[in-house]
Formats: sequence, structure tokens, C-alpha cells
Amino acid sequence: MSFNLSEWALKNRSVVIYLMIISVLAGIFAFIRLGRNEDPSFVIKSMVVSAAWPGATMEDMLSQVTERLERQIEETPGLDNVRSYTTPGITTIFVNLKESVPGREVQDTWYRVRNLVADMRHTLPAGTLGPFFNDRFGDTFGIIYGFTADGFTGRELRDHVEAARSRLLLVPDVSKIEIIGAQDERIFVEFSVRELANLGIDRGALLGALQAQNIVRPSGMIQTPEERISLRVSGAFQSETDLLQVNFPVGDRMVRLSDIATVRRGHADPPQPMFRVNGREAIGLGIAMRDGGDILALGANIKTAMAKIIADLPLGIEPHLVADQAVTVDHAIADFMTSLWQSIAIILVVSFISLGVRPGLVVALSIPLTLAVVFACMLIVGIDMQRISLGALIIALALLVDDAMTTTDAMVTRLAAGEDKQKAATFAFERYATAMAAGTLVTIAGFVPIGFAASSAGEYTFSLFAVVTIALIVSFFIAVVFAPVLGVAMLKAPKKAAAGPGPVERGFRNLLSGAIRLRWLTIAVTLGLFAASILALPLVPRQFFPASDRPELLVDLTAPQNASIYASESIASRLDAALKADPDVERWSTYVGRGAIRFYLPLNAQLPNEFFSQAVVVAKDIAARERLRKRLEALLAKDFPNVVSRVSPLELGPPVGWPVQYRVSGPDLAEVREIAMKVGQVLAASPQTEMVNFDWIEPMRELRLRVDQDEARRLGLSSQALASIVNAVVSGTVVTQVRDGIYLVDVVVRAQDADRLSLDTLRTMQVALPSGRQVPLSQFATFSYGLDSPLIWRRDRVPTLTVAADVKPGILPETVVNGLAPGIEELRKTLPAGYGIALGGTVEESTTSQASVIAVVPVMLLIMFTVLMLQLRSFRLLAIVLSIAPLGMIGVVSALMLSRMPLGFVALLGILALIGIITKNAVILIGQIESERESGKSITDAALDAASTRFRPIMLTAVSTVLGMIPIAPTVFWGPMAFAIMGGLLVATMLTLILLPVLYVAVFARGSAAPKAEKPGAKAGTKPVAGASAS
Repeated sequence: MSFNLSEWALKNRSVVIYLMIISVLAGIFAFIRLGRNEDPSFVIKSMVVSAAWPGATMEDMLSQVTERLERQIEETPGLDNVRSYTTPGITTIFVNLKESVPGREVQDTWYRVRNLVADMRHTLPAGTLGPFFNDRFGDTFGIIYGFTADGFTGRELRDHVEAARSRLLLVPDVSKIEIIGAQDERIFVEFSVRELANLGIDRGALLGALQAQNIVRPSGMIQTPEERISLRVSGAFQSETDLLQVNFPVGDRMVRLSDIATVRRGHADPPQPMFRVNGREAIGLGIAMRDGGDILALGANIKTAMAKIIADLPLGIEPHLVADQAVTVDHAIADFMTSLWQSIAIILVVSFISLGVRPGLVVALSIPLTLAVVFACMLIVGIDMQRISLGALIIALALLVDDAMTTTDAMVTRLAAGEDKQKAATFAFERYATAMAAGTLVTIAGFVPIGFAASSAGEYTFSLFAVVTIALIVSFFIAVVFAPVLGVAMLKAPKKAAAGPGPVERGFRNLLSGAIRLRWLTIAVTLGLFAASILALPLVPRQFFPASDRPELLVDLTAPQNASIYASESIASRLDAALKADPDVERWSTYVGRGAIRFYLPLNAQLPNEFFSQAVVVAKDIAARERLRKRLEALLAKDFPNVVSRVSPLELGPPVGWPVQYRVSGPDLAEVREIAMKVGQVLAASPQTEMVNFDWIEPMRELRLRVDQDEARRLGLSSQALASIVNAVVSGTVVTQVRDGIYLVDVVVRAQDADRLSLDTLRTMQVALPSGRQVPLSQFATFSYGLDSPLIWRRDRVPTLTVAADVKPGILPETVVNGLAPGIEELRKTLPAGYGIALGGTVEESTTSQASVIAVVPVMLLIMFTVLMLQLRSFRLLAIVLSIAPLGMIGVVSALMLSRMPLGFVALLGILALIGIITKNAVILIGQIESERESGKSITDAALDAASTRFRPIMLTAVSTVLGMIPIAPTVFWGPMAFAIMGGLLVATMLTLILLPVLYVAVFARGSAAPKAEKPGAKAGTKPVAGASAS
């Protein structure tokens, strides 16, 4: 190169030293300021649209509300699918965007959805409530406190919790606090149906009297020349005591409400979703952090605020820490930092042993300097310290020392040849800069599919690409700017000439010489090994993302779908009793009538359902978690036979839920049920599955009132009036609200318990007629039992029933799905037109995510091919280099099979990164061979000498990379990638050193001297890339 950056650095040492000092200080500052999180953030591309139509049947709700909303929502740009969950009177619609929609565009899309729905709101039936929108479905409440109380009412406890919430909202970085498990108060006015009938009191008159008195209406304002005076009319209810004093006319007399009804204050009946901590009723506070916040700082600030709140709480109210993401993140980052320092130590040891003390020290100083600049860049671009970015630093460590080793080794070589320090320090840039830059770009290209995969998994792992790219670019400049300055200051010329090649080098040369002589056999054996690895690939277990290594277990309890929340509470209480006596349980929380709040970003959050409960059990450690899991699974199978249960650790990566899922869809509900039952039988017949279940299939009993419309009209009644009367007796009618501090307390008028729960009471219930007389309901209505669906799921406006199952311990979902495939395919062949069975669950998500990565592979290849062609300038040389890259699969498959690690999304990322590393090694060796040929050697001698020359540096960087992976190899998340890179790189390095020279000789020995004219990367007066980096 005409401009030598290393020479400029040596001429401006003061500037370079200044930049070094600034870089270190910036790195320290950035390290302190960088946000800390457990996982990288990714946008959950789902929005919830809900609406209610009180009193509507399932059929009416589907056709008049759900269908209308879905049709309009389907106009959303970037829509993937619309899933709806409909029950009588309520619909909940999930708007799911395509994985390819960029996270930055999601909020704009939700704005479009709101506008689309607003445009059609007028077409919904009269009486429809909503639609309502929740576009913060992905909020994570990483810190949760549960408050329990002894000797306090529910209202008193809630008052203290509300006060605590108000104070916690003032803590920096708090964005949202959700109250969990609070039961809204109600004032119940309960009457006897028979007594009202005997007294001739019309329930409508009773409701009207309460509504008319407790109203808020403007009474006017008097304007005088000096002031304005507001008028206020008394009568508003302040408490339940005021209700007792209400009088209303019955005929020619006044009757007081307290004489004919019981008035009491209670809580919502049936209860709202409940929350328990360690088996005790509680009210929880879920605290969410603002985007870009530091969870460690937030955790410390919350603890400080809670200490003050606890000091002000009365004796008997006790807060319990339910979840603390700050502690989890602190431990996780500490573990990763330990792995990072271990990797640094391993690489430094390799450097000192292979290069010597002084050269090793130059490399050693380059590592913290590079990391400092990387930390500063991470702060600038907004990448926090989390699972992916820290793992990327460990992966990048072994790669970033490569350029520094190349520069330092070149300086030592030139000093040994007698050159002065100044010239020796600039030699590496003069000779190798082009190859080092090309190698860096090729390696970065290997990570391009990770960085630009259009999926949630790609978004989750984006920081891997970003951090590795930053580290490799920074390491190049550190190697050519700072390393020469450090080398001039620290390196000395060796006192004696270097010894000849050692036994390892001599053995390698003999092996390579034999391989070149038997080159066609060598090529055939290599191709055989490659073919064997491809054939063995299906034997490697598949996995999307592994389970988390956190100590939590999720215990899902799904009762029959017609179960009440009281039944769910009973089931959850039995589980609480079992957990209380378990020695491996640290603490637990139970959510009744709903799933756990999203305390962990990849959590598969569940909808509120009366028949569903979920416990979050924190074990004492990972070993205790696995023991507890086995005991709970046995307990649930034995003592909870009518409950669909699942005990599972937390997931890593995008949430999936049940690992094995099949979606059965079609227009007719009965036919969909029948097909789903057959799919369930296929799943149940597999020895690898357990707990087969359906998201909706069970009918619910209903009591139908068939009204004789002619008789009802003769009596002056309508169906609407009759429904209101029956609802007032059975469920109760909200007639007004009492304003009590910050709360609005509904006043519910209903029949007493004995009348509400008795079918006989319904039959004999007296109905007031417009004429004033009363008749029994049975005079114009008959009763019959029937069955209806309690809920219906739809996908893209088609009824869809999901059949799901868990997998036996030690079995991966991909293995199960492959085993089920023949049975499912046979069933598909028998389906009527318009019906289908689609694969869901882990395998579908894995396929989608991997497809998003593979879709970017052509871009990766284009970048690689372009860089390689500019560097090699020969199609034959390009073909030789590219033929080496896939051979890493021999080592990848062997390493994964021997370690029993699964081939999943993370391992796939490792394989793609491996392609770049292998290609870089091949380019460097090709350049060395061409350099040797330029000196006049024969093709065979050039290949032998080049491989022998590059054997030590290539093996050195390969060993550094492999050993640098050891600290993360045992981890659950990074283990598959580490073993893929370790095995693939070891095998590929040997193949690069042996097979590439063999291929070179096989290709060029058959032709003329034409190859001599092809000088890859060479310019006039400059040798081509002879001794470039080895990575």
C-alpha cells in the first residue's frame, strides 16, 4: 500500500498514545454506564383487540362482532395472521405481524390498526363495549412484590398497596406498575324473590329508585356581580349505609330498602383473577422498566424505595419479593464476565507460550485496548450487556487477537532478520494489510445472516452480529496502529537465530508430502468423510432454543373448560399445600384464573381464563429444579387426574408454549372436533409424547329458556325485559356506583344465594307485569338443558383447534414430530375439502427462524465471493477456497454427536460464522502458496513450503479460538455454538493445511504455467499476501 498506517502511527506516537489513553478511559466509562439486562430486547409483534357484547350468544358474538373486526383487521399491512378467542359475550383478537416487519415500524402499524377499527366501529351491534386495544402486550414486569396481610381487610390492604404503587412510580426508570390479584369491591343489595312477590314489589321500581337518587347531574350555577355560586343537589351515596336509608313507594306507602333487602359490602362475585404468594392471598405489584434502562440500577433504586415503604407499613402487612430480575441479571452477568476473563486468560497463555514473553505482552495489551473501544462503541450504538452481547464478546475474543498476533509475529520475524525496529514495525502493514482487511470482511460476512435475519429470533441475536463486527473492525485498527507502537517500545531482536523446524512441523510436512503424492486418494477420503457427515446429520438432535438455566418452574393447571374459578382455586390450593412441604422450593407464587404476568421477556403469557391457573415455583438451584420437576410431574399425574398439567422451565428465545402442536382448521365445528380427536389419538399413541390436550373441545352445559312469545306479548313482556329480570335474579344487575375515595364501587342488586343457585326458584320466580300483577315464569317459558362451546379459537377467520402435547424427558420436539409425520400425513389424505392440519409449536417457530437466516445467506455469499475475487483475482483459486468451507461440517457433526449437543438456531449461527473463519484461513494459505511460486519454486514445493510456513500461525489461532470457547461450552445457551465452532474449526484447519495444498497441486499441476501469471492481491513492486493472518 502506498500509505502505511503503521508508519504514520510511529511518526505520531504522541497522538497514538493519547488515543490509547482516551480509548481506555472511554472504555472504562462505557463499561460502567452500559445497561445490564438478562436478554436482549425484541419486539413482540402482537396486539390485542377486545370487545364485549353483554348477553350475546356464541353464534351472535362470532358473526356480529368477531367476524366484523377480523375482516377489517385483515387490511393491516405486514399482517401474518389473525387469531381470535371468542366466548359468549366477549371476543379477544390477536393481531400478529410477520416476522419480517422491522421492530421500529410496529408502533406505526398498531396506529393503523386503531384507525381501521375506528372506521368500522359504528357497524358493531348496539350495546357493544369497546373495542379496546393493548399494544403493550410485550411489557416485562421484571420486579414483582406480593403484599400479604394478617388482621386487615382486603380494602385496607389494597389502600396500602396503592400507596406503595404511587411512591414506586416516582423511582427513576420505572415505566409502568400493574396491580395483580386485587379484588374490586362491590355493594350487594340482596333480596328474597318470594318476599318481593308476596309484598307485590316490582324489582324494576327498586332498581329505578336507586339509579335516580345516585346521579351526578349539573344543577346549575348562579352568576352574581361578585362571584359564581354552584348549586349541588344532595342524595348521592357515600357508603352502603346510605343505601339502607333509601325509601321508595309501593302502592300508597313508602318502603325502606333495609326492610326488604340485605345490604353488604364485599368483593366481586365470582372473584376476579387471584394472586397468592407462598399459598397466602396477596396483592401484587409488577414493576416494568422503561426502554433503555439499567435493570441493576432499577433494582437498587426499588430496594431503597421499598425499605422506606416497609418502614411505613403497619404491623401485619408484609411485602414478599416474588421476582427480581435485577438479581438474576447480576448473577448472569457475573457468570459471563467470569467466562470472559477465563477466555482472555486462556488466549494470553497461548500467546505467551507460542510467541514468548515480550511478543505475548504486546498481544496481551491489545486485548483490553480492543475491548475498551468495543465497550465505547456498544454504548454509542445502544447495545446493553446481556446474554447475547456478552457471548459475542467471548466469540470475538479468539478472532480479534488474530491480527495482533500477525503484526507481532511479523515484527519478531523481521527483527530476527536484522531489520531495525522502525522498519520491522511497518512491514506487517506493507505486506499483509490487504489480506488482513479482506480476511476481516470475509469473517464479518459469515455473521451477516445473523444480523439481518428478519425474524424475532434474528432480532433476539442481532447484537451477536453487531458486537462481533465492531470487535473485528476495531481489532484490525488496533493491530496496524497501536500494536506497532507497543512493539517498538517492548520488542527486542532475538540474540540467536531461530532453531529449525521441530518434530511436529517435520511430521506435518511428511504427512502433507504423502497426501500430495496420493492426492486423488486424499480427495476421495475427504469427500467420503464429508458425505458421511451429511448422512449423519439427521442423527444430530434438533432444537429451536434450549430451556433457560434459571431456577424457576412454570406449573400450568388447566381444568375442564366449563370449570368455574372456584374449581380452579380449589385445584391451585391443593398444589400450594404440596409445594409448602417440599424441601427444594425456595418460594412460589400462584395465579388463579390467569397466567403469570410477563416477568420474563420470552414468557409465553396466557390469557385470563376461569379454568386456568399457573404457579411460578422458584427452586433453590438448578439441581433442585430438576428434582422438583420430577416430583411435581408424578404428583400431578397421580392426584390431579382431571387436570391438564404441564411442568416446564422457562424458555430461551421467542416464546412457543407447548413444544408439539398441530392446528386443525375448517368451516364446521363438529368436523373440526372429530379431526382433532383423530390427531390427538396419533399423538397419544406415540411413546415420546405425554399430556395430549386441546385448546378448545369440551362442550359446556347451558340452561335454555324457551319463551312462548305469543303468551309473553299477551302479558305485555318482551324477551329483552325478561332477560333483564332473570339476570337481576341470577347474576345481579349493576344499578349505580358509590364514589369511595379513588375507587368506584358498583352497587349490584340480585337475589339472595338460595334463590340464585336453585333451578326450582327459577321455575317459580314471579315476574312483574306492566299491569302490576305478577305471574310465575313457568307460565310462559319452558326449561331445557343443552350443550354449547365455552370458547372457540379462530385463525384467519376459520375455526381452528390446536392439539398440543408435551415431550417425554430427554426427547426433543423435532424428534417427536419426525416420528409423528407418517401418521399425520395419512390423516391429511382423508380430510374433506376445506379442512387442514398444520404443524405449529417449536418446530414451526424453528423453521420460520432458520428460514429467515437462510434467506440472507445469498447476501453473505455475495459479499464473500466479491471480497475473495478482488483478493484472489482467479476463478480457479476462488473455487479451491470455496471448496474448503463446507468441509467444516465434518467436524461440526462429529462434535455435536459426541457432545450430544442439539443442532438448533444458535448452532446454526455458529456454522455460518465458521464459514467465514475457514474461508479466511484458506485465502491466507493460497496467498502464501502464490508467494512461494513467485520465488521460482515448483508447484509441489510451493504448496509444501507454504503449508509448512503457515502451519504454526494457523494452528496457533485455531487453538486460541478453540480453547477460548471452553468457558462457554458447558453453558445451556452457547454450548451448541461453541461445540460447532470448536469441532468444525479443528477439522477445517487440518483440512485447510492438508487438502487445500493437495487441491492446488491437483488443479494447477495438470495445466501449463498460466497460474504463475495470476498474482492474487499483488500490485507492482509488492509481493502478494504471503504471510497474512491465519485466523
